[in-house]
Amino acid sequence: MEGRRALRKVSPMTSSNREQLLEVIRKAPGPLSAAEIWDQLRRARARIGLATVYRILKAEVDSGTVEPTEFPGGHTRFGSTGQQHHHHFLCEACDRAFSVAGCVEGIEDIAPSHFAVSGHAIMLFGQCEECQETQ
Repeated sequence: MEGRRALRKVSPMTSSNREQLLEVIRKAPGPLSAAEIWDQLRRARARIGLATVYRILKAEVDSGTVEPTEFPGGHTRFGSTGQQHHHHFLCEACDRAFSVAGCVEGIEDIAPSHFAVSGHAIMLFGQCEECQETQ
């Protein structure tokens, strides 16, 4: 049984699925949900189940290759690590997330005095360009 698990970890199919999944994440304009990743992989004709997508994502988060981001409603989306500091825009019409470069200067200054700010996250909401054009 142990040998079978070891073989499964290095099988070409698993490696191929992993590489395809990482490529989907790298090409995305923002973080993707597991379901969005799975949908894109299936459209690319990858033979992969949703449970496998979750397993690969967990392994990649654990290894530091993929970064999870919590979105309103308890939804987790996944993006590449190593990106410069950025924030997110969530389209209320199509539910896609986009990375937004840049930051508001002095945002930490709005914290109450005597508070130590260790970081921040800004989430913008509205409609993406594509959704605005279809209305």
